[in-house]
Amino acid sequence: MGMKKKKLVSIVIVNWNGLAWLSDCFGSLAAQRYKSYEIIFVDNASKDGSVAWVKSHYPKTKIVINKTNLGFADANNIGYRIAKGDYVLFLNNDTRVTKTFLTELVIVLDSDEQIAGVQSKILLLDKPDTHDSVGAFLTPTGFLYHYGFGKKDKAKYNKQIDLYTAKGACMMFKKSVLDMVAVDDNIFDPDYFAYFEESDMCHRVWIAGYKIVYAYKSVIYHKMGATSSSMNSAFVQYHSFKNRINSYVKNLDLVTLWKIMPVHVFFSFCIAWYMLIRGKIMFWWAIHRAIWWNIFFLKRTMDYRAYIQKVIRKKSDSHIFPNIMKHPNFRYYISFLSGKYDYEETA
Repeated sequence: MGMKKKKLVSIVIVNWNGLAWLSDCFGSLAAQRYKSYEIIFVDNASKDGSVAWVKSHYPKTKIVINKTNLGFADANNIGYRIAKGDYVLFLNNDTRVTKTFLTELVIVLDSDEQIAGVQSKILLLDKPDTHDSVGAFLTPTGFLYHYGFGKKDKAKYNKQIDLYTAKGACMMFKKSVLDMVAVDDNIFDPDYFAYFEESDMCHRVWIAGYKIVYAYKSVIYHKMGATSSSMNSAFVQYHSFKNRINSYVKNLDLVTLWKIMPVHVFFSFCIAWYMLIRGKIMFWWAIHRAIWWNIFFLKRTMDYRAYIQKVIRKKSDSHIFPNIMKHPNFRYYISFLSGKYDYEETA
């Protein structure tokens, strides 16, 4: 009896001036025990010699060179569209993977037809005993609950759990399900540039009737914020607030939207004015710009919503919320606003 052919994994790596990280990333991928993969390197108009380095050191890599910086979302769309694999892995360029990380992701994806997406255990490159994030959950305020964020790795994190959204640094999906949840042949909204694009896509995976889980035996290390640290805080907050509001308008059913959106916008304004009082005018302006963007582009958003609710949705919010919703206490929100992250976790 012949051996079962291993499924092909397409690994999409988006790069923007990430030369410093590529040796670690590509070197650790080359050491993989799971050999059935292709690498698609999508470069966002880098000026640091990244493309030349990949061509020279890993000539079998498929390379796409964008003329401008399209951001994380649209660059990953390009990678997804040329992927030949049964599975598509989105991997940040500032990561180092372990030898069995791909094998473990494939095992979990293969274990259940309902599981469409998996996230690795993502530990910090500079603090290998500490989590980047185990994944995130939805909350009644619309802000995400980041489970395991900045926490020491313990036995409680060694179990497979459902996640509302995987973290874009390392997440893998069945290509067939990505095709199902694509809108205009995009799996990530091209208007998002960066931030919340993976949550927006993961939301559609859930309402399409599939699950996303944390595959704890698959371990990688991530230099958190290596790319985003070069973007100023107001830029990050603008895209984060803009995209989160936009995603909920598109993806939530009407009843849930009426429950969550007023609360979310109210708290967004509260945060904006809190930042203004602290003298952070650009932060205040970023949140206001984010809200105005959503008002200005509401017609386009409603067209997307109509398609998502009519064509993609197979499960109601009430059906999936027990799996993806958490109710953290007020301390959690305060800790994130203060940047201390010293909250007690809701397991």
